[in-house]
Amino acid sequence: MKKINLVIVGGGPAGLAAAKAAYDCGERDILILEREAELGGILNQCIHNGFGLHTFKEELTGPEYAARYVAEVKQRNIAYKLNATVIDVSKNKVVTYVSEEDGLVQVQATAIILACGCRERPRGAINTAGMRGAGVFSAGTAQKLVNIDGYLPGKEVVILGSGDIGLIMARRMTFEGAKVQAVVELMPYSSGLNRNIVQCLNDFGIPLYFSHTVVDIKGKDRVTGVVVAEVDEKLRPKKETERLIPCDTLLLSVGLLPENELAKNAEVQLSNTTGGAVVDENLMTNIDGVFECGNVLHVHDLVDFVSAESENAGKCAAEYIQGYKPCHEKITIRCTNGVRYCVPTVLNKDDVYAAQSFKMRVSNVFKKVELAVLADGVKVFGKKRPVVAPGEMENIVLSAEQMKALKQASDVEITLIK
Repeated sequence: MKKINLVIVGGGPAGLAAAKAAYDCGERDILILEREAELGGILNQCIHNGFGLHTFKEELTGPEYAARYVAEVKQRNIAYKLNATVIDVSKNKVVTYVSEEDGLVQVQATAIILACGCRERPRGAINTAGMRGAGVFSAGTAQKLVNIDGYLPGKEVVILGSGDIGLIMARRMTFEGAKVQAVVELMPYSSGLNRNIVQCLNDFGIPLYFSHTVVDIKGKDRVTGVVVAEVDEKLRPKKETERLIPCDTLLLSVGLLPENELAKNAEVQLSNTTGGAVVDENLMTNIDGVFECGNVLHVHDLVDFVSAESENAGKCAAEYIQGYKPCHEKITIRCTNGVRYCVPTVLNKDDVYAAQSFKMRVSNVFKKVELAVLADGVKVFGKKRPVVAPGEMENIVLSAEQMKALKQASDVEITLIK
């Protein structure tokens, strides 16, 4: 069995950023395992611009952004394996992968960073009625067909869900000559960024129907239309509002799920809210030396935020290999009054006090609120916001002194004060 200090599962933006940061912190024995034929992950099919404004202070396409990090990894001679699929990660930090070149390989790691990304929620997860005819695609699959394979999935399109990939594909399909009839969103608010609603829908006159859903898919061999209905406050379709929208294609943008099957095998504790791991401020899971970052931890808005988080994971993994021992006394952060989740989820009850970023999402649209952090009921941080929405991730940074107050408390709460 090979022994490697740091194994990174995933060669997308998270894995590349983590590898770069670990190397820059002094770690040299690193291996990136990537199941695709190229490094870069999902960015390789995201040919639209809008990436890199935070990280590089310029606007890049997805492949351009990925190429920057690929170049950094190659410049440092960090080892990576392509077409290498990880099939198991054990709680003892044994990583098993298969590849055509190497066959079945087991690696004993000192530390592991899970940077596996996320997958799209499929049709079966939303229980939409109808035949199983051709023409139903996830938005990401349609994106790959158009941007990489050069195929147009359909000419008359309805998109279910207003996630960012769905919004971007509404514009992309329009560019390629298709007619996007509508974007249908179950909730009374969008799950995507507001800028994508403006740039991808409003600029092209594509209607967005909130509080609506697809209740039936028509067509046996190929989709011929979808039945759309308004939903009530309990998200139940109103029969009297049903109407048929003729189309030959339905794209699903109904949510992303962190790809955590490997984490489950390793007995990593997962959050019921995000589907990602429960991590501390070092992005370490409940398994010593196993870290998570990027969309496998929680779904991010921007790849720039993925990179920043993952660089922190790489730094912390390098420090672990160099001898850092985690504190096993933790305090769980409570999220209340409209705050849906927070990352990190727990804090170490140690005496290490450094500035810390906290990322979170709210459960609904709230106006004129204060995002507050409480330690034993005493407010240590407050940030007034004119509006917060589920589609926009909130980020706050606490100082070392504020972190000291949190770590010395017996109760830590992040809440909205209305």
